[in-house]
Amino acid sequence: SAKLRSAAFKRVRADHKDELAADYVELIADLIDERGEARCTDIALRLGVANATVVKALRRLQTAGLVEQEPYRSIFLTMEGWKQAEDGRRRHAVVERFLLALGVSQETARTDAEGIEHHVSSETLRAMARFLAKS
Repeated sequence: SAKLRSAAFKRVRADHKDELAADYVELIADLIDERGEARCTDIALRLGVANATVVKALRRLQTAGLVEQEPYRSIFLTMEGWKQAEDGRRRHAVVERFLLALGVSQETARTDAEGIEHHVSSETLRAMARFLAKS
């Protein structure tokens, strides 16, 4: 039906809006775990974007209450930022393990999970986790 289709498109648009923030907080968490700190240049290098792009995104994340940063200092996640990063990591892991269980190659599963994790519903994610628990 048209209403159902409209609702699906609305959800996808909302997912896209949150996708960039989720990717940034996950990456910041990864850098902090790996190096003890996250810096603008490290984020830009990992994402393959300009420093200016990262600075702009960090301003939005700071406004959203996900990061804290002082000029020329490391970037820190707030409690909410850590929560969102851990949720993204968990979602990514479930999706990646599910794709591997289907026989998808490691490289493809990792890449595909990066996009799917942002769009899969909680219901579908729970179903994937149940499937994995049975296998």
